[in-house]
Amino acid sequence: MTDSKTGADAGAAARSGRGGKRERLVEAAVQVFHQQGVEKTTLADIARAGDVPLGNVYYYFKTKDQLVEAALVAHCDRLTVLTGRLDALPDPAGRLKALIDGWVEQRETAARFGCPFGTLATELDKRDDGLDEAAATVMRALLDWVERQFAELGRSDARALAVELVGAYQGMSVLTNTLRDPGLMADQGRRLQSWIDGLARP
Repeated sequence: MTDSKTGADAGAAARSGRGGKRERLVEAAVQVFHQQGVEKTTLADIARAGDVPLGNVYYYFKTKDQLVEAALVAHCDRLTVLTGRLDALPDPAGRLKALIDGWVEQRETAARFGCPFGTLATELDKRDDGLDEAAATVMRALLDWVERQFAELGRSDARALAVELVGAYQGMSVLTNTLRDPGLMADQGRRLQSWIDGLARP
């Protein structure tokens, strides 16, 4: 949801040695949680993906839940960077369409593993240890940003439109993943962009 950087890119960055061990472990956690899910992932999996000795993992993270928390912070940081980049565009309709472009660019990854953040949020929603609420905070931040764009378009129903857009993305991610059809996301992305154009017309 939050960035066009794929899990494979994150893994390559981790293996290249860029950044410290903690940063590599967080990037690896984001990647492996997306590909395998939290419950199936072990600290050894994350250490392997981050090219960090397993013993070193415990220096930074005592438990897997601490890595989940760090992964959620990473998703939030990526969203902040992404929306900051989009805010540099001159008009709200263009920002929303660029957001959709970013989602569509991830269609191959979505077809294999689903939405990078949506799948994690759905898994954490089954818990009641606070991680579910942390995931909801990231989703709310996206909704708030999208709402501001619709408000700039002069829409009094900006919140409802934000929920509709983000919900449409999550829905098409699930279908793209279930049907293993990246073309579905491309088609739906074009439909959403046409919808934005229609809303932006005076």
